Amino acid sequence: MELPSHISLDNLASYNQLELSADALQKIATNRSYLDNILSKGDTYYGINTGFGSLCNVRIEPNELAQLQENLVCSHACGMGDEVPEEIVRLMLLLKIHGLSQGYSGVRTEIVQRLADFYNKGIYPVVYELGSLGASGDLAPLAHLSLPLFGKGQVRYKGQKREAADVLKETGLEPMPLAAKEGLALLNGTQFMSSYAVWALQASKRLLAWADVIGALSADAFMAKGEPFKHPIHRVRPHKGQIATAQKILSLLQGSELQDMPKVQVQDPYSFRCMPQVHGASKDVADTVSNVVDTEINSVTDNPIVFHDEDAIMSGGNFHGQPLALHLDFLAIAMAEIANISERRTYLLISGQRNLPAFLAPDAGLNSGFMIAQYTAAAIVSQNKQLCSPASVDSIVSSNGQEDHVSMGANAATKLRRVILNVQRVLAIELLTAAQALDMRHPAKSSVALESLWADFRKEVSFMDKDRVLHDDLVKAEQFLNNDPAKWASK
Repeated sequence: MELPSHISLDNLASYNQLELSADALQKIATNRSYLDNILSKGDTYYGINTGFGSLCNVRIEPNELAQLQENLVCSHACGMGDEVPEEIVRLMLLLKIHGLSQGYSGVRTEIVQRLADFYNKGIYPVVYELGSLGASGDLAPLAHLSLPLFGKGQVRYKGQKREAADVLKETGLEPMPLAAKEGLALLNGTQFMSSYAVWALQASKRLLAWADVIGALSADAFMAKGEPFKHPIHRVRPHKGQIATAQKILSLLQGSELQDMPKVQVQDPYSFRCMPQVHGASKDVADTVSNVVDTEINSVTDNPIVFHDEDAIMSGGNFHGQPLALHLDFLAIAMAEIANISERRTYLLISGQRNLPAFLAPDAGLNSGFMIAQYTAAAIVSQNKQLCSPASVDSIVSSNGQEDHVSMGANAATKLRRVILNVQRVLAIELLTAAQALDMRHPAKSSVALESLWADFRKEVSFMDKDRVLHDDLVKAEQFLNNDPAKWASK
């Protein structure tokens, strides 16, 4: 599939095979030709024929420029910690290819094509989570991403972790020495942060939809009122996410026998009544972050930038991850709130109220039911609160003071992923308890959509008529939420 000049968050998953367009190849080649001509004149430019960081005043001889770039990549490949998941490394390759294809990075077409070869052949460099300060870009992670270009480092290929040199030989790819500027172009950039951001937004969109569906199931099982979801309430406070959430929950409850039953309560607790306001606010944050990330993944974020069309090479700070750092922290907070309110609904479902047995346990006392499942949800929610301490308010001086303010966007990105995985776990626990509670409302029926969800979920996890090892059920529920909730929400 040909990579367009502007890529969209909504269709990144469709790029199974990448092909560089003729226009992109021409832009890259023109830009490189301009750079080669400039270098032949003997002028000095940062990182092209100088050292890096605080060594920017050390000029490098022309016959050492290729070695300079390889040294740069090797010296910066000092990541530690857990390996970056393969799906995110794949995104890193895609976004780095797209960034270099803008034609302002001074690299050869062969370098961009080789990265595309890695993507197309499923050769995924081994990258580590720790090492980036989020400025000057994601140096350490992108160094690991780049090592296999010249046969160093490790890759994952066909499910196995192997030496890059061996996989290159097996797939008929020769190691490719770097030319002037190329190591710097590969390492400077925000593709590590951006890839986590893309993954997070895709997962957030799915989980925000699930929150509405599961919240509606819980509301019906708890005999909550439908009045708080009616349009006039939201018309007079017209936040986009709030209106959309209220409409979705109301449509999910439409036709439910449980909604038609008389209700004794005057109002429901906030965790039910305020779903439009809480879920909706998080959706609005996700929309805001999506706009920022869309701009970022279609930008040139390395340094210096080679403007062949303006006859200039400019050194600046487009690698600085502050726009991402701030918004990834914001998204973590917004998604953590989805888990917070979900855990409260779980608590109410097991609280023994509204003619439901304590802990949703048949023969409560002999059986503990979902007592400790709620403990698990509470522990996860608490961990999320700790993870939501913003990374973007931190900075630390590096490179002998040359890089004196950094974004910490990489830390914001990796902890955001942990938050989102936790949100899925908390929603899974709510789904378990809501399905159990709905069982106890039968033979009275919920809506067609929610009964369909209940029936499909029961194919994976059965009603708990007596205590059993709940871990297995929790894992199955968590995996169930990898499905697209639109299957049920659209009924």
